[in-house]
Amino acid sequence: MKSLLAAVVAGALAVFAAPALSQTPPNVLVIGQIAEPKSLDPHAVTATNDFRILVNLYDGLTRYKDGTLEVEPSLAESWEVSEDGRTYTFRLREGVTFHDGTPFDAEAVKFNFDRMLDEDHPHHDTGPFPLAFFFDAVDEVAVVDDHTVEFSLSEPFAPFLSNLAYPTGLIVSPTAVKENGGEFGRNPVGTGAYRFEGWEANARVVLTRNPDYWDGAPAPEALVYRPITDANTRVAEMLSGGLDIMVEVPPDSLAQFRDDPNFTVHEQAGPHLWFLILNTKEGPFADRKVRQAVNYAIDKQAIAENLLQGTAEVAAGPVPPAFAWAYNDELEPYPHDPERARQLLEEAGYDGEELTFYVTEGGSGMLDPVAMGTAIQADLKEVGMPVTIETYEWNTYLAEVNPGLEGKADMAEMAWMTNDPDTLPYLTLRSGALPDKGGFNSGYYSNEEVDDLLERARVETDSDRRAELYREMQAIVHEDAPWAFIANWKQNAVTGANVQGFALQPSFFLMLHKVAKP
Repeated sequence: MKSLLAAVVAGALAVFAAPALSQTPPNVLVIGQIAEPKSLDPHAVTATNDFRILVNLYDGLTRYKDGTLEVEPSLAESWEVSEDGRTYTFRLREGVTFHDGTPFDAEAVKFNFDRMLDEDHPHHDTGPFPLAFFFDAVDEVAVVDDHTVEFSLSEPFAPFLSNLAYPTGLIVSPTAVKENGGEFGRNPVGTGAYRFEGWEANARVVLTRNPDYWDGAPAPEALVYRPITDANTRVAEMLSGGLDIMVEVPPDSLAQFRDDPNFTVHEQAGPHLWFLILNTKEGPFADRKVRQAVNYAIDKQAIAENLLQGTAEVAAGPVPPAFAWAYNDELEPYPHDPERARQLLEEAGYDGEELTFYVTEGGSGMLDPVAMGTAIQADLKEVGMPVTIETYEWNTYLAEVNPGLEGKADMAEMAWMTNDPDTLPYLTLRSGALPDKGGFNSGYYSNEEVDDLLERARVETDSDRRAELYREMQAIVHEDAPWAFIANWKQNAVTGANVQGFALQPSFFLMLHKVAKP
């Protein structure tokens, strides 16, 4: 079997070394990604682009049920929650090993969470930001026996089981972390349906099937992820037969693929928000009226209907409508009203100061960011707000934006796909999530009432009351306008007609365990 896999991978690499592609290798799935992954360490990355690889390499204690954001058992067969909601006891699946042959057990689980939560841990690494935000209610992880692990929380934590299913909760091999140290992200080892085979920078990441996978071995011998940042190039590769699966299809190309019997187009609504971060700390956007003016100035309906050709809807606030149970449907999107925008700018005393706008060439959930940025620039110019655009490659862009916009830019594009209505506002709108505190509040928004509502919602175990807290938060944020709320996207992908069992997930992950290519 090992020699067969080596032959398959060698064949795949040989095919992709050629400058012109005509056919993907047999029994190998080739996936066109939007960018080079930053790392394959789930505790150190934040981009859905990377998550789409990680979820096939690793498992978490829980996972999302197919087609939903509801959790079900994965590496944990079952769990019990104490009456006060502060103790979770997990019974682990037996007989599971990591790809390096070491056992998956309670000690491995404890190592993973200690690594994230304990800054003094010898292998502590959560990338440039402490992704332990997802688990900051965890006080202690204790080994009860080889296959039982107990989490003690400081307070009830409503998103806990969902966050365990998110990529930050994926379980890595302690042995591999110890052996590779800071290079673990280039040498990943998990328990997932596929094993890491190799990574050629800016060319491909190759995974091979795990024949001993606890949930049944996948059919393809290998997965090849190819970073193709230019959307038109991805389309050309798909049309020429160089890809089996392509994510984030440009709206202009969807009809072409729909009309071609050699391809299948997939679409799925999900919890997505495309927005502009506004620098509320300094410059014109420190004034709420100027922030509101931007929301009135941008013709979001034209962007959704013309640029995105109906693949997105205008956004009204910080929580996507896909979270129907917590969404505030009383909020209306800011209408396109240039006259109202000019009035607010005059009231604020805005003097036509030049604005710096960070735009990315492409990235996770970014839709058509250059064209959208250009359209926004024109709309703002119309109301007297001159804008200079600075464009960056995706990973460079994240390195510029995530540490905060202070001293650099007035606004920046951003997109998030999340697992819970808590995640996006908690990590990006709380005062406690400012960049210097390790969070993603790159625009420095601060509102004590919003902080209080988010903290209360996290510990509220009554779902109706929790939903009401989120609705109250959305109303305040809508009025404060720390962002320009642009669009909620309906994700898409295209596959070759011979690809079977593929489905998009509301999580925006690419789950390829059950996919086949006869």
